[in-house]
Amino acid sequence: MNISIGSDHGGYMLKKELIQALSKKGYEVIDCGTHSDESVDYPVYAEKVSRNVQSKRSEFGVLICVTGIGMCISANKFKGIRAALVNSTDSAIMTRRHNNSNIICMGAKYTSVNDAVEWIDTFVREKFEGGRHQRRIDLINKQEE
Repeated sequence: MNISIGSDHGGYMLKKELIQALSKKGYEVIDCGTHSDESVDYPVYAEKVSRNVQSKRSEFGVLICVTGIGMCISANKFKGIRAALVNSTDSAIMTRRHNNSNIICMGAKYTSVNDAVEWIDTFVREKFEGGRHQRRIDLINKQEE
């Protein structure tokens, strides 16, 4: 499985640890930056990950900043991206089943490496339920036009 991951300076340390942990679990991880804890602008990295998911270079994306909120807002500006701020295993399950989300966002301030790995594993394993949820995704897609 191929995952693009990006962070700003506030999420850099968690991203760095996640790359190692996810790679050990067999994921192919594309590091979209940032590559230090020096201050950067999070929309730059949200765009890189979102473009990889849009183009199918990556099956899923992971975005991290201090709270996860800014990354989530920025990623959702890109057509076809359904980024979700996740803070529990249950939210990872539900956003895949009901929203067919393709990018998981998290806040480094509130997330341990172990929790993040569990949420990502859950997120990529879950399947979209379709049905009434597809109707809602279709409405979102129409709004993007």
